[in-house]
Amino acid sequence: MTHNLTRRALMLGATAVALMFAGLAAPNLALAETQLRMAVPDPAESSVGRAATRFAELVSEKTGGAVVIQVFPDGILYGKDQNAAINQLGSGALDGLILATSVYASFEPKMNAISLPYLFADYDQLQAYLSGEPGQELLASMERLNIKGLGFFLRTFRNVTTRETAITTVEDFAGLNLRTPNNPLFVSLFQALGANPTPMAFSEVYSALQLKAIDGQENPVEVPFNNRLYEVQGHLNITQHLADSFLVGLSMAAWEKIPTDHHAAVQEAAAEMIAERDAEEIAQEAAIIVKLQETGMQVNQLAAGELEKIQTVARGIYSQFEEQITPEFMQKSVDFVSK
Repeated sequence: MTHNLTRRALMLGATAVALMFAGLAAPNLALAETQLRMAVPDPAESSVGRAATRFAELVSEKTGGAVVIQVFPDGILYGKDQNAAINQLGSGALDGLILATSVYASFEPKMNAISLPYLFADYDQLQAYLSGEPGQELLASMERLNIKGLGFFLRTFRNVTTRETAITTVEDFAGLNLRTPNNPLFVSLFQALGANPTPMAFSEVYSALQLKAIDGQENPVEVPFNNRLYEVQGHLNITQHLADSFLVGLSMAAWEKIPTDHHAAVQEAAAEMIAERDAEEIAQEAAIIVKLQETGMQVNQLAAGELEKIQTVARGIYSQFEEQITPEFMQKSVDFVSK
């Protein structure tokens, strides 16, 4: 007997298998009072994947198994459309999500404050900002989207990778076609530096680099490493041009599903995971740069005096975003790091 499988049938079967194995860190599902599904955009072994898995472990531990979270990596629950993921979280179609604040900025422009170029001098400042009063105000702003923000963990500063061009001076940005997230702040920064920013979904980046439709992209160093961009990029340029972070969020519907006597435990689980994740993020950055060098990428540092030139250009775009971020919150952010 011959069985003719259509391409659609094969794809549906593959999706079913993927969903069956995608839910990670879900012990004692049958015993849990509350079962939630949390989506992350990257592979399970990535930084954000490990963060979600650790959060799920801590929630189960601190609630005595009453609240269980399954983790679904690779954007499988929202078709890899990150803007759609936030909409689904707000509607309750997703229970939980860990996603970059630069994506949330499309929904809450005040989130752009985190990514103001060269706002933070070091990771101590960034951590203090995210855990302090500015970060708490940003978490509270999520409530109008029907999202319960549990906290932020940092991402290491973003750097530019390129195929052929070593960036060591501000002039080296001229004419480069660089992929950016679909965020006006990122676009304005690279326009000011003389590049040609190209907003694009990250799922399209590898093929665009491979086809030479773009010259490079920018991200924390773990992204080109985990996504094998070193296969199509020759240079890692240490620009450290802006910060980003991950927001750990639950839909309000999911938060209300959790018994109120477990709310504090879930919040504690988030805080503990964030502290662990921040320390690991910072510690692993240098190791990942070495690994990228071992793949054959050339690591380029800015020439003497060039960082100051780039910072001057970059800070010149702040005024463009003052109304979006609000003058009050922008001033609060600048004052916070000036203490």
